[in-house]
Amino acid sequence: MRGRFMKSGFWGRCLVVLAAALGAAQPAAAQSFGEGSFDPAIPTLTGTVGHAPGARITSPDQTYTYLKALADAAPDRARLVQYAVSWEGRPLYYLVLSAPANMARIEAIRADMATIAAGRAGNGSALPVTWLAYGVHGNEISSTDAALMTAYHLLAAQDDARAAKIMANTIVVIDPMQNPDGRARFVNNFLAATGIAPAGDRQAAEHDEPWPSGRVNHYMFDLNRDWFTLSQPETRGKVAAIRDWNPVVVVDLHEMGGDETYFFSPAAQPFSPNLTPAQIRSYELIGRYNAAAFDAQGEPYFTREVFDLFYPGYGDTWNAHQGAIGSTYEQGSARGLVFARRDGTELTYADGVENHFTASLATAAAVADNAPKFLSDFAAYRAGNAAGAAGRGTYVIDLAKRRWNAERLGQRLAQQGLTVLRRDGAASVCGKTYPAGYLAVPQAQPGARLVRSLLDRDTPLPPDFLAEQERRRSVDLPHELYDVTAWSVGPMAGVDVSLCNAAVSGDPLASGAPIAAKAEGAGSFGIAVPWTDSGQARLVTMALREGIDGRSTDRAFTTGGREFARGTVVFPAGSNGPDKMARLAELAREIGAHTVALESGWTDSGPNLGSDRFVRLTLPRVAVAWDDGVSQLSAGSLRFVLEQRLGLPVTPIRTARLARADLSDYDVLLVPEGDPSSVLGDAGQRAIRSFVQRGGVLVAVGESLESFSGGDNPLLATKRESALGREPEGGDSAKGDLAEAAELTSDAEYREAIKDQAALPDTLPGALLNVVGEPDHFLSAGYDNGAVVLATGTQIFTPLDRATGINVLRFAAPGNLIASGYVWDENRRQLAYKPYLMAQPQGRGLVIGFAHDPSTRAYLEGLDLMIANAVLVAPSRVR
Repeated sequence: MRGRFMKSGFWGRCLVVLAAALGAAQPAAAQSFGEGSFDPAIPTLTGTVGHAPGARITSPDQTYTYLKALADAAPDRARLVQYAVSWEGRPLYYLVLSAPANMARIEAIRADMATIAAGRAGNGSALPVTWLAYGVHGNEISSTDAALMTAYHLLAAQDDARAAKIMANTIVVIDPMQNPDGRARFVNNFLAATGIAPAGDRQAAEHDEPWPSGRVNHYMFDLNRDWFTLSQPETRGKVAAIRDWNPVVVVDLHEMGGDETYFFSPAAQPFSPNLTPAQIRSYELIGRYNAAAFDAQGEPYFTREVFDLFYPGYGDTWNAHQGAIGSTYEQGSARGLVFARRDGTELTYADGVENHFTASLATAAAVADNAPKFLSDFAAYRAGNAAGAAGRGTYVIDLAKRRWNAERLGQRLAQQGLTVLRRDGAASVCGKTYPAGYLAVPQAQPGARLVRSLLDRDTPLPPDFLAEQERRRSVDLPHELYDVTAWSVGPMAGVDVSLCNAAVSGDPLASGAPIAAKAEGAGSFGIAVPWTDSGQARLVTMALREGIDGRSTDRAFTTGGREFARGTVVFPAGSNGPDKMARLAELAREIGAHTVALESGWTDSGPNLGSDRFVRLTLPRVAVAWDDGVSQLSAGSLRFVLEQRLGLPVTPIRTARLARADLSDYDVLLVPEGDPSSVLGDAGQRAIRSFVQRGGVLVAVGESLESFSGGDNPLLATKRESALGREPEGGDSAKGDLAEAAELTSDAEYREAIKDQAALPDTLPGALLNVVGEPDHFLSAGYDNGAVVLATGTQIFTPLDRATGINVLRFAAPGNLIASGYVWDENRRQLAYKPYLMAQPQGRGLVIGFAHDPSTRAYLEGLDLMIANAVLVAPSRVR
């Protein structure tokens, strides 16, 4: 197999050197970091793949080989289950471990846990399930090898009372490698850079990953932010597997900077308000078990710092919202086999593996020693929620606005084990009429707190935490918010969600059910595709890929007494013929799209098909800047949304090659978040300018706008703003070598004097903000009532003036700006009325600028039409 390079030749010789180099930290012959005797019938890592634990970084292929060997050797105590396949075709699997008596009745145990998770009383068959997950970030390497050692120890230890109790009292599920594609990327790059001995110097190539890093999966997603979005196959499989087992404890084992020690729960503030006091007490209990284990080894650690429990898209917080005790553990990373720390000590790969091994067993022991408590707490949590302890109202999702997105949202909620009800046809609830029906999500269900966290318009930060952050900012200290403060899934999908304080009826929505198409009429002239949601954009893209002729309007029109909004795409029967029109109908059924038959090309008002207000669409050829200078996360999410959600192929071109690339082969060039200017150089800038002036569409995102907005003749005539009350660098306040004399008479004046006068606005952790559109521009089609966008970071841009371009979508007024989340007051005032989406003609082409990434984490489906306007429609409009 690809990973079995240790047996002979160059790498075989390297093993001898590497094992010797690490011998002081871990004897090469040892097969567990725990003490005691071990069953010789259980295969060792050395005997199976050729290296001892901690001596090398085990590859994905080797990981699977070893776990399969363990399962084959102990079928009475171990079961290996594949739960997903990665984008690159690698299997994802978990290993179930327990004592023979438990494994003999494992299906009864799992069924009883499902009963308890449903909020009903069990029959006494259940045992608590401990889920240990490793390697969600592929370059956080030590955790996967710790998974292998944990599995080996639990199966092979012969005189370890703790291991025996874990196997007897619990079910342990080991998910060893949540991101095999990222791990494979890291291992391959690491091996390519190594020599005859590992280098501890952090500057060495083996510690300096090329772009993209192994942290991310194939589409360059951070899989630890995808839990409720479910955009990636790795996440969908994992969530389904966890729902199969309903664990009471879930631990996600990570790595952090190599100069750090070890972190385990309790977590830092802020905690989500949807956690319960019983859960918080259990975090303390498990933390003390870990502390005792690390104290016994003399290993340093820290708790209650940095890593919080607020954002529900993490593996810890998402599982905590399901009733488990979800935790993040973090080990300082060698990012290779050895790492020279700044304090003069040396961290080895074996050190990291051993610490994660220690934490894994200590956590499993905490559950085993307190099995009745963890089981009863989980049961009380789920039953209490089902009885209405977290709320008795119902969230109602309107199917009339962005129907396809609403259906997709309902599916994602159902895939997370949440009850979603469906009502077809016109209905009225809580004083509101839903002409197209609705989806209803009751609060009184076992996963109620996850329901509230995802569907509430806002999840408030604790007041004392906020007060402390404002105090820190007042004395020029950084705030302590780790991630976004808003994630309300309704606004992010572009759909309306209302909380009804009553029970709402409907039929259960089946998880995985296809979205039903909505075909209206059987007209002979053609088919209209209203420009309303992501499904419609996908249908248009797929039709263009198959050569079906379609035309888009930038003005609304009325025909047959029905109004069609701007952006609507018409597919005429005359230019397509019966076969293509039949294929269009088939695509609409497959996608679940909405189509309306047209009897005639005559319109009662608005443009006819032959008007220049209609433009013939052609499938654009799209390139994206790829590699150093742009964010791997932004590049990946943009490509994912275009390819996987909208169906539009994208060609990545390395940023350094753009200077000499033949861009005439493309209609659109995407430049993701980042600072590509230093990589592009003057030649790259000239090539991109020439591309635009010859008729190309440049779409720049986030901070990359600065690369095209400087100089005397910028492609986009906007400027990034400094913070309120500061002078930008090079401002009029500069007075030669001497500073202007000033008298300081108060602490407030002192604080003002020491501020960085060229500072950017304070970093916005992430909030959902309202934007309003320019109604006469095609790029705002589908957003006549504005949109909700995600804003993060420090970038705020000046508006374009009418002589140079259009501010297609701008942030709302200060009083109406915030849709969800927390925004520093000065950011709120400064962001108001500033552009979110800009467009500026250049020569025969067009430059489009997004101030913030509309594709972030692929969880802003409500902005898909905006992306489609810029990438799918704009090239045809420019032509």
